[in-house]
Amino acid sequence: MMRRALDLARQGWGRVHPNPMVGAVVVRDGQIVGEGYHAEFGGPHAEAVALATAGERAQGATLFVTLEPCVHAGKQPACTDQVVRSRIARVVVAMEDPNPVARGGAARLAAAGVEVALGLEREAAERLNQVYLRAQRGSARPFVAVKLATSIDHRIADQAGVSRWISGEEARDWVHWFRAGFGAIGVGGRTAQVDDPMLTVRGDLEPRIRPVRVVFLGRRRPGADSALVRTAREVPTIFLGPAMSAAEESQWADRGVDHVPVQTLEEGLMTLKRRGIDSIVVEGGGRLTGALLAEDLVDQLALIVSPVWLGELGIPASRGYEVPSLLQADRWITAERRSLGQDTMILFDRR
Repeated sequence: MMRRALDLARQGWGRVHPNPMVGAVVVRDGQIVGEGYHAEFGGPHAEAVALATAGERAQGATLFVTLEPCVHAGKQPACTDQVVRSRIARVVVAMEDPNPVARGGAARLAAAGVEVALGLEREAAERLNQVYLRAQRGSARPFVAVKLATSIDHRIADQAGVSRWISGEEARDWVHWFRAGFGAIGVGGRTAQVDDPMLTVRGDLEPRIRPVRVVFLGRRRPGADSALVRTAREVPTIFLGPAMSAAEESQWADRGVDHVPVQTLEEGLMTLKRRGIDSIVVEGGGRLTGALLAEDLVDQLALIVSPVWLGELGIPASRGYEVPSLLQADRWITAERRSLGQDTMILFDRR
């Protein structure tokens, strides 16, 4: 039942930020009699939707919910009050809410005579809302995911730099869905120059807040006629990198590009956080990926592995990240595997 609630919660991806994704299921006599999820920022909470669906059948039932019911009334009424009024007998909660304004629901329900159990599927619930948890804990940088489409032999392009398309259409559709849940989409300067990407969400899921586009500049950068620069006034676009001359700064500014001088990747990420961007998905290239890994700045890795072999002259998915030995290598957590047509998506969490 809690896993069903977690599946429901995921349907809020890209639509509820900066709120957490939450799902709820009402169970009576072993049967689901109501369920719901937080579908839109500012809209009804998962508990309210599930209880409304259950109606009178909620009396004496058990509520499974992925996040501790809130105690405060904001855009919506306090969920704890609604649970008590419904005469639910028992509430099973996956994880406590770290938000100092919202937390405390478990204690309030217990004080009202509702049986409360905490911690069922906690790890899965925390993984679902990693961005929210990181923000609540006051991290100085955004949550960083790296998404790579690779060949079987871990190459992101052939020897000529051609990468379109390693993965198939179904995998590319998933990438647009994945992008919708982040505050920014980033690439390195070479990738921006060679691939000339749009870095936008184009799919069935329309994100509530359109992700900012970020280019981490190195020796190479997008041209003035690139897609990113041409559309910079339509979609917020930030270049992070070394200081430029006044003439260069003026050139980018005239086109709508916001160039922010930074010396390191971490400084760049902290700059994004100060601007309200609490998550970013980075989509290459290899040098940027390697640098992020080397500096321990990656929280999640999404690999799309395609059934093609590009050989040793193909461009590696990461460069500059060296591991002294197997004993010193980090072990990531495999969070999800999924078939996407002929491709395979594997989601790894760093911690």
